[in-house]
Amino acid sequence: MPADSSYLNTKATEKNTYDAIVVGSGISGGWAAKELSEKGLKVLLLERGGPMVHPNYPTTSMDPWEFPHRGALTKQEIADQYVQSRHYSFKEDTKHFYIKDKENPYEEIKRFDWIRPNVVGGRSLLWARASYRWMDADFEANAKDGHGVDWPIRYKDLEPWYSYVEKFVGVNGNKDGLSYFPDAETQPAFEMNMVEKDFQKRVASKFSDRHVIMGRSANLTAPVKGRGVCQARNLCQRGCPFGAYFSTNSSTLPAAFETGNLTLRPYSLVNRVIYDEQLQKATGVEVLDTQTKQTEVFHAKIIFLNAATVATTFILLNSTSHRFPNGLGNDSDQVGRNLMDHHKGVSINADVEGFEDSYYSGRRPTNIYIPRFKNLFSQEKNFLRGFHLAGSASRGRGNGSNGIGVELKESMSEAGKWHMNLYAYGECLPYADNRITLNTSKQDIYGRPQLSIDCSFRENELAMHKDMRATGVEILSSVGYKNVRDNSAIAAPGNANHEMGTARMGKDPKTSVLNGFNQMHAVKNVFITDGSCMSSISCVNPSITFMALTARACDYAVKALKRGDI
Repeated sequence: MPADSSYLNTKATEKNTYDAIVVGSGISGGWAAKELSEKGLKVLLLERGGPMVHPNYPTTSMDPWEFPHRGALTKQEIADQYVQSRHYSFKEDTKHFYIKDKENPYEEIKRFDWIRPNVVGGRSLLWARASYRWMDADFEANAKDGHGVDWPIRYKDLEPWYSYVEKFVGVNGNKDGLSYFPDAETQPAFEMNMVEKDFQKRVASKFSDRHVIMGRSANLTAPVKGRGVCQARNLCQRGCPFGAYFSTNSSTLPAAFETGNLTLRPYSLVNRVIYDEQLQKATGVEVLDTQTKQTEVFHAKIIFLNAATVATTFILLNSTSHRFPNGLGNDSDQVGRNLMDHHKGVSINADVEGFEDSYYSGRRPTNIYIPRFKNLFSQEKNFLRGFHLAGSASRGRGNGSNGIGVELKESMSEAGKWHMNLYAYGECLPYADNRITLNTSKQDIYGRPQLSIDCSFRENELAMHKDMRATGVEILSSVGYKNVRDNSAIAAPGNANHEMGTARMGKDPKTSVLNGFNQMHAVKNVFITDGSCMSSISCVNPSITFMALTARACDYAVKALKRGDI
C-alpha cells in the first residue's frame, strides 16, 4: 500500500470521501456538479476562488456616478493587475471578481493573456453568452486537412445533448434554417433595430453566401424555473440579480443544491490528483486552502477536472507518480500541447445615412451575427478553416458640437448619427509546440512549480485575420455605407478567453489524452470536460459545446460507475 497516511482508513478519510469530485465551478464544472448530483451521487465541488456572490452582486445596481472613476481603472490598478487589465471586461465595476496578478504570476515565453476570475462561478459570471452549436464541418476539419487529430465524435453525437442543455440554459434566437449552421432549442429572439434589418436586406441582395441573423445568447426572454427575464440593461458583466443570463450561480448550482447531494468548498486550490499504483485509478485530490494555507486530501470514485484549460493543465502536469512521471494520463506527451484560442481584434466601422426618425429601446445584450461562410464547402482561400462576423448598428448622443455648458447639454439631448460596427472571431489551428509546461526552478506563493506558457498565432491565423478585416470592409462598403474605417489590431492569444486543447480528445491513446466520452485513456475514473478536451476550436464561442460535452460525459460516467467499469 502507498505510504501516504491519507490512504489510511480513518474517520477523517471517511469524512472527506464522496462519490464524485468536481474541480472548478465555472460553466463546465457547474454542469458536472448539477448532473452528477441529480443522478444521485454525493458530490464535492472545489473552487479556488470565493465567495459565493449570487444574487448579491456588489455593483450590479450601481449608477455610473457612484463609481469614483466612472468605471475606469487607476494607473496603480493597471500596474497591479498587469494581465487582467489587458481584457475589456476588467473595469471598476468588475475588478472584484478577478484574480490578483501580483500574487499569481506565470511565465509568458510569448505574450498570453490568462484572464481568470477568482470567485465561485468562475467565468460563467463573465462570459459574453453567445451560444452557437458547432456544425458538421467543425468536427470533421482535423480529419480533412490533417491538422490535429480526428475528433472521436461528430455533430450527431452531441445533437441531443445540445438540445438538453439549451432547454435548461435558456438560449434566445430564431430558427434560421441554414443547412450548414444548426438551429438550436431557442426562446424568442431579441429584435434587430431598423438599421440592422435594412443591413440584413442589403447583404442578402449583394451576397448569396452571407446570411445576417439575430445573434443567439444565453439571456432569458421567457421565464425559466427560479430565474427572471432579461431586463436589457446590458450590465451582465456585473452579475445578474435577476438570474436572467446563464451562470453557474443562477442555474446549475441551485439545481445541484436542490438535490441535497452537493457540497461546495470555496477557497480550495487543487494541487494534484492522487493516483494509486495498485488500483490503477485516481483516488482523490490534494487541496490547498488558500486562506489557511493548509493542505487536505479528499477522496472520490470519479473525478471531473473543470478548472478551465490552463489550470487543469497545471493540475495534470503537477500530478506526477511512478506510473506517470510526466503528469497524470500523459502517456501520449500531449498534456499541455496544442493550446489554442480564437484570434480577434477586428473592428470595422462605417457611417449609415438616413433613419434619423428611428431609435431603439433598452440595451440589448446580443448582436447580429453572420455565420462562417469561407472555406466551408470548398477550399477557396489562402488559409485553412474560417471565421464569423458579428456586430450592431447604434447611434450615440450629440450632434458633433464642441460647446460647453448649455450648448453641450442641448447637443447631448439629441440623438447622433447611425453607425455600423463589425467584429470577427477566427479559428486557430492546433500546434504541438503551442504549449503549457511547469518551470520547477521557480515557485508560486504556495511553493508549487510556476506555470509557463509558450503560445503564438502563426501564418494561418495571420492570413485569416487579414481576410477578416478585408471582408468586413468589403461588406460595409458594398451595402453603401460611408466612411468605412478599419481600426483592427489582432489580440494576443488568451485574450478571447476561449483557451482550449491541452488534453485533447482522440481515437488513439498514443496521440490523445481523452476518449470520445471525455474519459482519460489511461485513468478511467478521471474525466475532463472544460476547454482542455477540445481537439479543435471552430470559430464560435465554445461554452454551449462545453455544456453539452459535460452532460454527455456525466451520463456515461454514472452508467459506467454503476456497471462497475470504473
